[in-house]
Amino acid sequence: MTVTGADRDAGGVRSWLWWGRRRSAVLDVGLGFASALECAFEGIGFAEKAGLPVPVGVLFGLVVGSVLVFRRRWPIAVVLVSIAVAPAEMGFLMGIVGLYSLAASEVPRRITAVLAGMSTVAVFVVTVVRMRQDVAQVDDGPRDIDPSGWYVPVVSLFMTLGLNAPPLLFGLYIGARRRLMESLRERADSLEQELSLLADRAEQRAEWARREERTRIAREMHDVVAHRVSLMVVHAAALQAVALKDPQKAVRNAALVGDMGRQALTELREMLGVLREGAAPAAPAVVPLAAVGRAAAAAAEAAADDGPCLDALEALCEQSRLAGVVVDLVVSGEVRAYPPEVERTAYRVVQEALTNVHKHAAGAKVVVRLAHREAEVAMQVENGPCPSDAGAADVRLPSGGNGLVGMRERVLRLGGVFVSGPTDVGGFRVSAVLPDGS
Repeated sequence: MTVTGADRDAGGVRSWLWWGRRRSAVLDVGLGFASALECAFEGIGFAEKAGLPVPVGVLFGLVVGSVLVFRRRWPIAVVLVSIAVAPAEMGFLMGIVGLYSLAASEVPRRITAVLAGMSTVAVFVVTVVRMRQDVAQVDDGPRDIDPSGWYVPVVSLFMTLGLNAPPLLFGLYIGARRRLMESLRERADSLEQELSLLADRAEQRAEWARREERTRIAREMHDVVAHRVSLMVVHAAALQAVALKDPQKAVRNAALVGDMGRQALTELREMLGVLREGAAPAAPAVVPLAAVGRAAAAAAEAAADDGPCLDALEALCEQSRLAGVVVDLVVSGEVRAYPPEVERTAYRVVQEALTNVHKHAAGAKVVVRLAHREAEVAMQVENGPCPSDAGAADVRLPSGGNGLVGMRERVLRLGGVFVSGPTDVGGFRVSAVLPDGS
């Protein structure tokens, strides 16, 4: 488990002023102490040349050298102090470390270039003056070197560049490397966050796919079983009513109930077989979440290939006629084939509408209209008012209230239009328009 900045603050690491680590504080204090000793020693010569008491020069050197402690916090101030004391020939260590700290810091490059140039000029001038004095003091023997010529400036330039260029270049390298590491660390953190978000989104998509497939399977089960079971209940009620009055009709109704029950079981067995074939054989803990949605989608696709089509509408209406409902099928337009999902959806809409008629308007006359248009297919199921003397009114079929919702979802998923509602004469109308999918 990683340690956050708050934990470090609580642990006392961040209590070292502007230093992030104890090692950095110890290093800077050590450098400041060494620079103070150096400047104090150089302050003795400065005091003698300036005509000041030696203790004053030593104290001045200690104060000036200790400024190096602040190199991380104020690198510009350290470099300015080193430039200021350059004429006094003090702060050799402070100048080198100050330039390195300035180049490695986050100070803008323009400011770094200006201060580095000022420091180079200051060291160059001091070196030239000092070297001219040293050369002028050599008066024994023949003089082979002319201090007013090229020798002193060239040697002073090389000495200045040798003192200032290495710390400046090394500081630039360290600063660039540090910024690169920080950018890589930030990029790694952002990638980790993005991966976490992607994992969360994948989990949400998998959960959504599971819910969608559960809803789809429930809708298919409802469409396959509810219609035939409703017809079975209607025939069973009719069988009970005519068992004593017309034994032959009772026998025919009993045979119809048996056939419908077998058909319902066959369709249910086929759907369950598709679901079993689409299920992954591995353990649930090993199957990826995304595979759940893919397996369910494959099962639904496999079920779609074996689904009903518009050619079976006449048989569907005949089943309702055998249950005692007057159903008229009206087909208009040029009959043609449609994609499987369009035909299956159209069939299910008509099937569910007829099921609702058996549930809520037993004995009412029903008109089923199917229109083949230029780029769409339209279907409408309209029933009249329920007759008051309908013998099937006591069937009491249960209703879950999901039939119209399921039809609407099916139609809208294919980009169609679905409308349902009561008619002016007391009946009910269900209309749907589906694009042909071309």
